[in-house]
Amino acid sequence: MKGTAAQATGRIEIDFERCKACELCVPACPKTCIEMGKGINRQGYAAAVFARPGDCTGCAICAEFCPDVCIRVWR
Repeated sequence: MKGTAAQATGRIEIDFERCKACELCVPACPKTCIEMGKGINRQGYAAAVFARPGDCTGCAICAEFCPDVCIRVWR
């Protein structure tokens, strides 16, 4: 729809148990959709979380930066 605010066009899924809290995805996201969570996974890490899904464009930059391949992207 023309003339309305841009809506989210993407969605990511972060594998909570696989994340090692390297934090590389956080500054990589141009829309600041990812932040470090407070929950601790089975490996003992405070994994990243998809904090602002309404802003995600599906650019996949976060997934490209993730060394442990924890992030899946849908557009």
